[in-house]
Amino acid sequence: MATKKASSRKTSRRKYGKKASKSVESAMRRRKSGTLRRGKSGHGGKVKSRKQAVAIGLSEARKKGAKVPPAPKGSASARRKSSGSKRRTKSGAKSKS
Repeated sequence: MATKKASSRKTSRRKYGKKASKSVESAMRRRKSGTLRRGKSGHGGKVKSRKQAVAIGLSEARKKGAKVPPAPKGSASARRKSSGSKRRTKSGAKSKS
């Protein structure tokens, strides 16, 4: 009789909880109906992009205490600037001589 070998696969666990997916689902529905607003107090205007709606849904889930990984550190504009500068240096910008 053959013996079973221990599986070397990593056990997959959910990154996001059910509560988080419900919150994102709700945010997507509100975006579609036009009631999802930007900003802390909701005075920033309507949310138009899906990505932004998902981010808002995850943020709300974090506030409620759902199982959601921590948000990336730094502002979005700061992350964009840092990634842009990395791309420019790799492309081999001409040096002044």
